[in-house]
Amino acid sequence: MSRSVVFTIAFMVLFTVRAVHADVHDELSGIKKEIKEKKLLLKKTKKVETQVSTELTQIDKNLREKESNLVILGRELKGVETVLGRTQRDMDLVRVEAERKREQIRHRLVALYKTGETGSARMFFGAESLPQMVEGQRYMQAVLERDKQMIAEYNNKIDQLRVLKGQLERDVARKEKIKATIEVKKHEIEVEEQKKAAYLTKVREDKKSYLSSLKELEANARRLQTMVERLEARSRKSYTAKNKKSGVGSGPQLPLIPDKGFGAQKGRLSMPVKGEIVSGFGRHKHPEFNSYTISNGISIAAPTGTDIRSVFDGQVIFADYFKGYGNMVIVDHGGGFFSLYAHTSRIMKKVGTTVARNDILASVGDVDSPRGSMLYFEIRYQGKPVDPTPWIR
Repeated sequence: MSRSVVFTIAFMVLFTVRAVHADVHDELSGIKKEIKEKKLLLKKTKKVETQVSTELTQIDKNLREKESNLVILGRELKGVETVLGRTQRDMDLVRVEAERKREQIRHRLVALYKTGETGSARMFFGAESLPQMVEGQRYMQAVLERDKQMIAEYNNKIDQLRVLKGQLERDVARKEKIKATIEVKKHEIEVEEQKKAAYLTKVREDKKSYLSSLKELEANARRLQTMVERLEARSRKSYTAKNKKSGVGSGPQLPLIPDKGFGAQKGRLSMPVKGEIVSGFGRHKHPEFNSYTISNGISIAAPTGTDIRSVFDGQVIFADYFKGYGNMVIVDHGGGFFSLYAHTSRIMKKVGTTVARNDILASVGDVDSPRGSMLYFEIRYQGKPVDPTPWIR
């Protein structure tokens, strides 16, 4: 084959790739307007994932604590009311006894008033003998002692009433304080219950948003799968057609990029970016909503602007925005192997560019990313995703 024919074939292949890119670009035009709404929805979903368990647990803890305090206050109030009842009964008994003593003293005073000073003199001088006089004096002494005891008992009862009254007043004040505290606790419990109800409503709404987001993510993944398969199929078809037309001959269909040996690189590839793998390949369960997502690649957290490098030699076949994946680059490594780099902030290579291992393709960003600044990375073989982890050393 002459050099001119080879050059013509190469030119036509590159032209075909650019045509495929143009078709895909036309299909994806206009979707950048949806990026902000999508990004906010996914960030809101991530917040629900981290907040549901912590905030709801704290609300339940506060509720249990306040309800426990309310039970304790209720028992304390009941105890105070029991003491108040006992104190009130004691006061009634002492008051009755004091009233009885007061009546005794009043009767005694009336009797003394009626007899006057002559009563004692008459008893003293009316005695017919000394023994009678002594006996009369002893009797008067006993009467005076009795009067004195009666007055002392009355005063004691008054003191008891004063003490009981003070205790009653303190217990009444304590009771009112406990009742006020109970009302405060009841209000706090009501507020916590309202807060819990509101938060559960929020969780349900966020769950709906999350499930809606899952559906959109799955739709994006299907669209990406379709696009990759179409790119691969069109590349193979166009290249085969050019071979036939140029007389290269028939035979099996060949990939657009010659096989550079990617299949032998398992366990030898470097990470496409320096960072931490925060989400792996495969099926993932949401911790709260009992739902699942399937990741066709891995997510690597890294600072914005960090260089993203090609994991192996190949040719860029896609370099543009793709809904749900942000700015995305796809490299064809030949032999049916592709690598995909998504959520980038800036793309450095154009479609059709040949790249070598460790060449800079783009820089890390957060466009359409649910986790902030990160790189989403896939490896595909014949259009199907494979776990990148075993391929990276």
